[in-house]
Formats: sequence, structure tokens, C-alpha cells
Amino acid sequence: MPTPGITSAPVTPIEWITWLEGRLTARASQVRKYRTYYDAEETTLGFAQTKFKEEFGYLFREWRDNFCSIVVDSLSERLTVQGFRLGDDPEADSDAHEIWQRNFLDADSNAAHIEALTAGESYLAVWGHEDTAKPIITPETADEVVVQYAPGSRRKLDAALKRYWDDWGTEHVTLWTPKLVYTAQRGSTYDSWTEPRPAKNPLGVVPIVPLVNRQRLGRKKPFSEIAPIVPLQDAVSKIAADAIVASEFGAYPQRILSGIEIPEDEDGNPVAPIKAAIDRMLLFEDENVKWGQFAAAELQNYVHLINLFVQHISTISRTPPHYLLVNGGQAPSGESIQSAEAGLVAKARERMLHFGESWETAMRLAFLVKGDKAKAEAWQAETIWADPEFRSEAQRADAMVKRAQGLGVPQRQLWEDAGYTPQQIARFEDMQDEEFKRKLDQQKQMTDAMPQPAMPGAPGAAGKPAPKGQAAAMKKPQGNSGNNARKIAA
Repeated sequence: MPTPGITSAPVTPIEWITWLEGRLTARASQVRKYRTYYDAEETTLGFAQTKFKEEFGYLFREWRDNFCSIVVDSLSERLTVQGFRLGDDPEADSDAHEIWQRNFLDADSNAAHIEALTAGESYLAVWGHEDTAKPIITPETADEVVVQYAPGSRRKLDAALKRYWDDWGTEHVTLWTPKLVYTAQRGSTYDSWTEPRPAKNPLGVVPIVPLVNRQRLGRKKPFSEIAPIVPLQDAVSKIAADAIVASEFGAYPQRILSGIEIPEDEDGNPVAPIKAAIDRMLLFEDENVKWGQFAAAELQNYVHLINLFVQHISTISRTPPHYLLVNGGQAPSGESIQSAEAGLVAKARERMLHFGESWETAMRLAFLVKGDKAKAEAWQAETIWADPEFRSEAQRADAMVKRAQGLGVPQRQLWEDAGYTPQQIARFEDMQDEEFKRKLDQQKQMTDAMPQPAMPGAPGAAGKPAPKGQAAAMKKPQGNSGNNARKIAA
């Protein structure tokens, strides 16, 4: 739906900055909310009873019982990019690997995935170094960058904006359009932006690539993995806080005494009439004194209720139950662990589809920066991901043997399926070549070291006939020509 008061698309740089800044501000609170839950910094004690604060004060201010980070991390740890194929060559592209390594994306790609899973989306900014044609790829957060899609398109961008503050409090903004890039500053949020300074965009496209979590047709609002977990997390926090209160006030039997006169101290303040201990007896002279007790609170009821909500968290997020210590935290083994993690593995593969498209687009833009038009148009590009399924070395090796013997899968593909990176595979092939050459050299040396027999009729090494044993060995075997002649004559 169009924003009230906006009747046409922005035209001037200031209009674009104002429009995109408004969108960025509107979603900032949502991003902070999910990030707070992922970092386990939500206000848990807001659900506690008033008595909680009266008795404990800020003793448990830092206490959390948070499962949100597990939901995100269990998925992000299975999303590992190992390389790219940009053409028909089955080997990974070495230039793409060099770009990847120089931009520290072994580590930063994981941060980009966590941000996308937590906030619903993150971004990849692709640009070039000022003095060289070396591409720069930087992951960006959802509370600093926003994009505007072209009308009717889910891929093409009309503009993108990044807003950030430096350490001295100055606010900066960068606006990308297909033709120009604008920059502006302001001293505070209440000031106006300086006149945007334009610069040419040599790429001809908006160099921002959205990394969107759980893409869907028709859904424009980013989806966070934490969104359906927040209500359940709040319930768990509330029940756990209640359990702490109950452990203080109801976990021990409360004794009741009636018909007894309450003594007072020198100032008239009431004094406890009895002091119970394991070696004390309660004796009362007044025969009208009566006693009783309240039963202790059953804290196990809180445990059962918390486990119920944790099971719901596991089901909704498809996080394996043993990750959340459901059912006592007994970890399955063998085929049962594969069955328990099947949902999470399928979820990881689905994220690979969409995240992979974004990484491929970013890599094509990087080659556009380098001026490599062939690889910039490599639409058959493929992201190489690590296997998201965790298996033991014995299981993995057994599977590789069966694939090689039963299906004839090539050695290089087996290495890739086993989880080795393209760089490790290249080293393996070099090692195989070196080992093959070394064995050939050994065989040649052994052959050269063995004495060579002389040919029949030829003198030996000292001009003598070959030894009797060697001559007999070299003698041509007798044929059956005589027998055949006799058969013909008969």
C-alpha cells in the first residue's frame, strides 16, 4: 500500500533520501526487538510478580532463560559457503575464491547469515577500491541499509540507501541509483541533510544485494526466525520467574500455630514464638494451642509447563529436541539422530537456495567491478555449500565407498560430498600427481638397477655368450609344426 501523503515516486536525491530514511526508521524498532531476543537481553523480569522485586531486588537482573539464539545458531552453523563455480568447469573458480578471501568472507558471510536469520534480511554492498579494480564486498545490517525495488519487480532495484553514524556523532548517508551515487551528512537527527554530492556509478546498477530469509511471493515484510518464537519465549521466562518466587515462598512447608500468645521484645515488637531445628522439640504449656502446616508447593509443575513450551519451540522452529534438552536432553545416535535432524537439514537446504542466489549475484557484481564481462554474465554460476548434514567419519566414509563402487561417482565429486573445500581438493589432486610421479621414478630406478639379459647370439657384457640359464630362458619355445606336417602326410 502507498504511504499516506506520497502521491508519486521520488525524483530528486533529497526526496529519495527522505523516503528511504523513513522506511529505515519504521522497521528499526522491529530489528532491534529481534536482535535483543537473539542476544538474550530481553526484559525477562517484567513478567515476574511484584513480590519478586520486593524480595530479590536486582539480584536476578541478568538472569535469562533464552532459547532464541539456539534457534538461529543451529541453522546458521549449517550454512557454510565453500566456493563458486562460474562456468562449465567442474572446478571452483580461483578468481572468485581470491575475491572471497580478500574480503574476509569466510567469517563475515556467517555474520551476514546470522543477521538475515535474526532480522529477516541483511545486505551485501559491492563496490571497487578507489585506486584499483579490486572488488569490495561488505555485509550490511538491516537497520542501516534499505532498498527500493522497481515497480512490479522482485529483483531489479531502483535505489538503495545506507545511513550510519561515525564516532564523533556525525550522521552519514549514501544513496545509490543506477547512474549516480550521492553522499550527504548532518550533525544531528534534527538537522537537515547537506546538499547531496553526486558521483558517477560505473557499474550501471544499484550495487546492493539483499540477503532475504525465507523468501515468499507477495510477502514484502522480512521474516525473522525468532518471530514465531518470541511469544513462547516470553511464556517460558514468565513461568521460570514464577518458579523462582515459588521456591522462595512455597517450597517449604509453612507451619501454623493458633491459641498461643505472641511474645514481644523490649520495644514491643513481636518475636517469633518458636525456633524450629532438627534438634528442637516444640513444647507448649497451654493445652489450647493447636498446630498444623501447609504443604510445600510442587515445583515440578513449573518444570512440566516449561518443557511443554520448549517442545513447541522445537516443533515450530524445526530445531532438534536434543538441542533444547527436551526429554532430559538424551542425544540420539545412529539413524535416529539423522531422523531427529532431518527437518533442520531440509530447512538449511531451503535457505541455501535463496542465500546462494544472493551470493552469486554479489560475485557477478564483483567481476563487473574487475571488468571481467564474461564472468559478470555467468548466469550458470553455482554456490558450493558444505554438507548441512552432520555425520560421523565412519558413516561418511562408508557412504563414499558405496557411491564410488555402486554408482561410479568420480573421485573429485566424492571429495566435495565429503565436505572438503575446493582448495583442499586442489591440493589432493596435486598430491596425487606427485605421488604418481614418485612411484614411476621408483619403478624406473628399480628397473635400471636389475641386470639386463643379452640377446641370443649377442656377446655378453664382457664379449662372452650369455649364461646358460639366461640362454635357455630366452630360447624360443618349440612349436607344433612337425606334428602338423605328419598329420597332413597321413
